[in-house]
Amino acid sequence: MKKCFLAFICFLALKSVALAQSLSPVGVWTNQEKEARFEIYKCGDKLCGKITWLAEPNRNGKPKTDINNPDKKLQSRPLVGMIFLQGFEYDENNKWDDGTIYDPKSGKTYSSYMQMKNKNEIEVKGYIGISLIGRSQNWTRVN
Repeated sequence: MKKCFLAFICFLALKSVALAQSLSPVGVWTNQEKEARFEIYKCGDKLCGKITWLAEPNRNGKPKTDINNPDKKLQSRPLVGMIFLQGFEYDENNKWDDGTIYDPKSGKTYSSYMQMKNKNEIEVKGYIGISLIGRSQNWTRVN
């Protein structure tokens, strides 16, 4: 009986590990306003993300650029294709932590984490200092 119980516990543990891995943020996402799409992908042993689509990609007939970046040299880089999520490592409970998120609307970079709510929804939070204070958004999977 003890062997059966132990085997059952091992089975449940392996199943929960498999479930956690099935809730991967790798893929294409859109923000709450549906004004942009982002691809989250593996970069080495971490996760990164780039802007792949904008609902309004142009300003004055030209592709939008990173005009709010405090580094003048980066203000001419296009927003589409820009890497804005970097350094996310898997923590636990479907959470990727220790990353950064760049906000092209403000030109600021924040500490960030991502936590899967289910296979098609992810909470992304940017913060300064501690994660209790900051701003969260829920993104929806596109593919």
